[in-house]
Amino acid sequence: MVACAGQNSSPDSQRALADLCEAYWVPLYGYIKRRVNNDTEARDLTQAFFTELLEKKLIGDADPSRGKFRSYLLGSLKHFLSHQWEKANALKRGGGKAPISLNFASVDSSIKIEPVDGLTPEQIFDRDWAMTLLSQIMERLKSEYVDSGKAELFAHLKPLLIGSPSGKTWGQVAERLQMTEAAAKMAGSRMRKRYREILRQEIADTVSRPEDVDDEIRNLFRTLQG
Repeated sequence: MVACAGQNSSPDSQRALADLCEAYWVPLYGYIKRRVNNDTEARDLTQAFFTELLEKKLIGDADPSRGKFRSYLLGSLKHFLSHQWEKANALKRGGGKAPISLNFASVDSSIKIEPVDGLTPEQIFDRDWAMTLLSQIMERLKSEYVDSGKAELFAHLKPLLIGSPSGKTWGQVAERLQMTEAAAKMAGSRMRKRYREILRQEIADTVSRPEDVDDEIRNLFRTLQG
């Protein structure tokens, strides 16, 4: 998707870029909130940034060898905040059509702007990006199970997949699902396998080279463990 988004001549490039931005705008909004500490201004700047990114097709100028959409977006945002405040204010005064739908109200309560264990804003951005990615993966997995009529199976297996301290054992889950413990464990194994597949697919959409996927996965989990 990153490669497609960078091809300005491609009819699908803007849609690919808009899809990526819509999927991963929350960590950038969180970064801006920590920089300006004003919700209204942060919202205006976020909309202004994406307006410029999409309308001017700036990703076409990105260096493909650097690859990661995460790094490209943060670098572009830093440049925008440093050099283009006036343009952001002009958008705020004049309105302007939002290029993608950003539901600020739904995420404001989840974004904490206080210092977190001495982490830099960039490290917090990477952590937020990782959490956003994992949330999307879980939503995709849930949708697949719901669409195939296995919503109950997903609901019971999810806590075991993510290591939730629910206290439930495989035997208890199997009893609730009216299957043998061996069958429950097999279903859990299939869910974990599909989770890993979706993880790789999602990350592959945000890097320009297939060989960068494993490196980005390692970075993702280092970020979460840090």
